[in-house]
Amino acid sequence: MRATRTLRFGLVGAVALTATSLMASAVAAPASVPASVPAPATGDHSATQEAMDAAVKDGVPGVAGQAKDKYGTWKGTSGVGNLRTERPRSAHDHYRVGSVTKTFVATVLLQLEAEGELSLDDKVDRWLPGVVRGNGHDGRRITLRQLLNHTSGIFNYRDDSEFVRKYIVKDAFFKNRYDTVALDRHVKYAMANEPYFKPGKSWRYSNTNYSLAAMVIEKATRNWYGDEINRRIVEPLGLHATSVPGTDPRMPRPSSRTYAKLAESTTGATYDVTELNPTLAGGGGDMISDSHDLNRFYSALIRGELLPRAQLAEMKATVEAPGLPGVRYGLGLAERTLSCGVVVWGHHGGIVGSISEAVTTADGRHSLAFNFNGDWSGDSDAVIEAEFCD
Repeated sequence: MRATRTLRFGLVGAVALTATSLMASAVAAPASVPASVPAPATGDHSATQEAMDAAVKDGVPGVAGQAKDKYGTWKGTSGVGNLRTERPRSAHDHYRVGSVTKTFVATVLLQLEAEGELSLDDKVDRWLPGVVRGNGHDGRRITLRQLLNHTSGIFNYRDDSEFVRKYIVKDAFFKNRYDTVALDRHVKYAMANEPYFKPGKSWRYSNTNYSLAAMVIEKATRNWYGDEINRRIVEPLGLHATSVPGTDPRMPRPSSRTYAKLAESTTGATYDVTELNPTLAGGGGDMISDSHDLNRFYSALIRGELLPRAQLAEMKATVEAPGLPGVRYGLGLAERTLSCGVVVWGHHGGIVGSISEAVTTADGRHSLAFNFNGDWSGDSDAVIEAEFCD
């Protein structure tokens, strides 16, 4: 089975690029947060371990993660972190978190709103005049809020045929994976295509939205968005394993190798894709972290440690996310209702070779974060269901 949310929140290769293009429908009005069924917290994480083992049996090289609840911290691993040496994965691994980055970027923008530096109802053109133009795109009609909740209609640059040919398919990936791709270049790839729909008329996941959001942070603060994430979130929370790596293609230690098929098929050769220039993912997916830090981040966010009450409510005002059963999407934050009725908040992350999940309950007291070091198989949803429902 392919990793479920790879096709939902992350773009990790050609298969995901194709599947993501299928997701578009009418968007509903924001809804209030539903009452949450309390998640069982028994201190027994055997079902979670079994789900991790099942992912490895399905083809994922290795899984590493941590859960935090009232009984303490549980650390789980399965499989290997290096296919050549068969070194096992470590629960302390650093990994590329992909689109989990979006929650950090959205948090900074909401902090700037709380400080009176901008409004989420500002049009994109106010901050980036003339940048969103071409083939029907018009930044004068799109708000910052619509960037953050993916109702802008802006084309996803990772669906652009030129971007795919240059960075996604196998030979091109290995030729160009150390290239630096600036945020404004992401936007230019997007502007070469028509928008998906008129602003506010539907929902569709687009990484271009968060390249633009990062550019707005830089314009409003006159500072690199990575420095703002560090200053406002990473340092205050003491997230020692978390970084915005810029152009550095290397992974900090400890970490595992990451693997991909780099093809439409999930069979065939497996390639080591550990090193890459993170600017390929930009403001929507370039960060590195570990499971401990992600649990700390989402718990702190949901419990109001990073945002005033008004901005946290804005972040949690969700819209329908067509094509994602049980999911509604806020501002860089996904609300998921699990099969047992438990509601968790967090985000999926997919980048070539890596699938990550980080979620926490509505009270922030029960959190789970984990990583697959392969992007073509395994059911990440099953791991979440096992932790909070079994």
